[in-house]
Amino acid sequence: MAVSESFIAGLPKVELHVHHVGSVPLRAVAELAARHPGTVPSDLDELARYFIFDVPADFGVPAAELTASVALDHDVLGLAGFGLGGTDCGFPRSMFRDQFDRARAAGLRSVPHAGETTGPESVWDALVSLGAERIEHGIAAVGDPRLLEHLVEHKIALDICLTSNVALRVVPDLDHHPIRELVANGVTVTINTDDAPMVGTDLNTEYATGARLLDLDEQGVTELALAAVDASFASRETKDALRSEINSYAAMPAP
Repeated sequence: MAVSESFIAGLPKVELHVHHVGSVPLRAVAELAARHPGTVPSDLDELARYFIFDVPADFGVPAAELTASVALDHDVLGLAGFGLGGTDCGFPRSMFRDQFDRARAAGLRSVPHAGETTGPESVWDALVSLGAERIEHGIAAVGDPRLLEHLVEHKIALDICLTSNVALRVVPDLDHHPIRELVANGVTVTINTDDAPMVGTDLNTEYATGARLLDLDEQGVTELALAAVDASFASRETKDALRSEINSYAAMPAP
């Protein structure tokens, strides 16, 4: 079921898994580096070698404590959740239980990365230790039927980043991505870029790829967009407005 590029391009979308630093175009970073000489190179080829500046699990509890301090001790406008990035391997999600407990007690929502570079055990760890309300990536859940049932029962969405998973060699190629099996088991998935310039994609491309892998028609693609709205932490009023905008677009006759 082919969906036209123009339909996908015009479809209003919500993106839930995108790293702002990793999404800055290299040319913009190069221009800033030229204006402020220092560690970061201004040459585009050299700059392309640089990983993401983040506060990942790899930096351990001190980095998590600093992040929690910034989040909880300052009035951060628009802050809705508390996340955890970096590698899963060697850094169990339970390491960061204290910081997540405090963030959740302050009203922030729990959205850790898990099940990207390790197995389903890291997803369980994120759910049990961190009270995860959405899982960033989480594709390893496909290997545990009980976990799949849990995700469905508790309506916990996985924020999927198809091209990123291939670029980071989490899966060998798109045709071997487990998104089909996840959806077939009833798991809610959302479509996202992760770090668009770094992995060479954009949200329209990700939706087109998702539509191909899941064999979706226009209604199916529309439902993907609606799933992201429902999985977001936006207010009920904002969700209703976004759903109305998406449904109104989908109902428009083809040009």
